[in-house]
Amino acid sequence: MPARCQVLGAVPGFGHSVSHSHRRTRRRFDPNIQRKRYWVPSLGRRVTLRVSARGIKTIDRLGIDSVVARIQARGERI
Repeated sequence: MPARCQVLGAVPGFGHSVSHSHRRTRRRFDPNIQRKRYWVPSLGRRVTLRVSARGIKTIDRLGIDSVVARIQARGERI
């Protein structure tokens, strides 16, 4: 499964790990992806989403119905 948030579309970032001697090696910054189940009243069922921690806060702020509608408008299957 890709490390991608279904709500925000957050994807891994890339950069360098810098050691004490200042040598640089490539590294990957993954978003904090969680599997979370929500009851969606408009659909009348539970849905499981792969969301980042920031995506969970977005759902709390906007409401699950509006977030699910936005995901479906993008054409993503839930």
